[in-house]
Amino acid sequence: MVLYSMLFECPKSCSSGGLSKLVDTESYITKYASYLKSQKMVSENTIRVYQEDLQTFETFLESYHYSEDSMNLQTTREYLVWLASSAKKTARMHSRHNGNREGYQRTSIVRKLSALRSYFEYLVFIGKFDSNPIPQAKTLSMKVDKSIPIFMSKSEMFRLLNAPNLNTFQGKRDKAILELLYGCGIRLSELHDLDLKHLNLTRKEIRVLGKGSKERIVLFGSNSQMAIEDYIHNVRGQDVKASCDALLLNRFGDRLSRRSIQLVVKKYAKIAGLREGIHTHTLRHSFATHMLEGNADLRVIQELLGHSSPTTTEIYAHVTKNEARKSYMSYHPRVTKGKDE
Repeated sequence: MVLYSMLFECPKSCSSGGLSKLVDTESYITKYASYLKSQKMVSENTIRVYQEDLQTFETFLESYHYSEDSMNLQTTREYLVWLASSAKKTARMHSRHNGNREGYQRTSIVRKLSALRSYFEYLVFIGKFDSNPIPQAKTLSMKVDKSIPIFMSKSEMFRLLNAPNLNTFQGKRDKAILELLYGCGIRLSELHDLDLKHLNLTRKEIRVLGKGSKERIVLFGSNSQMAIEDYIHNVRGQDVKASCDALLLNRFGDRLSRRSIQLVVKKYAKIAGLREGIHTHTLRHSFATHMLEGNADLRVIQELLGHSSPTTTEIYAHVTKNEARKSYMSYHPRVTKGKDE
């Protein structure tokens, strides 16, 4: 397949003769999750994604009657082909998976391969394998086309922010959710994990714990401050059922779930008459794009977003360039024929 034109020779160190005895996959995945949490300080959300990716690997082993000892360059090839062509079809046979696509997209395959490589590095570390049977990135890598982030225009963003009914308790809370997502550019997991103690309303700062348990400070403006204070003083502060320190609460007084936050964004996107596909990360993309449009330094945006690499942030520069080209091609009088006076 064209998708796997990256496969070359397997290093000698990953030959089947250098592998240890058969290991209990499910048991070691559980131990690996504990290791990530206690030793590597990886966030629970990241661990959950790793476990899901490794469960996909388990399904592959069961489908092909393989064990972890079977893994080498050839079986890794088979795993990649299976991921791209029939992984989801196999999953539907074992569950209620409703998707129509039979294979995963490239970005998902790259992530699953990375998770698998890290898992085997752990097995080598604890002595269950002599060497990692999953080739290194230089030997086994996939080229992934960077997708342009979807974002909203400023007018669309304002329509979304003005959609909640501020005469209701729920509307006040949901307004705060939208303001935090867009005003701070934080991730869904970061918003979900916020406690009251993380906010400094006087300085308009929030301390968030991002990917890899990296702490950073994000900022918010006066409009966001008003929405947050309105929610804290007039909604959350009046909730006698509050049973935790979480900033965002559900009607039972417990921490609002990630799924509920996602549904809040989806609900108001529909009320505001926006296109389908608006989600929490769209607000984060919009935050970054609008900052760049306002001539903010790319390094500042990188810091606020919590990106470890400037390459990740640079994608937003491509977004604004594309929008500039689109506007030029649509409106400049010297572009379209027949514009001469």
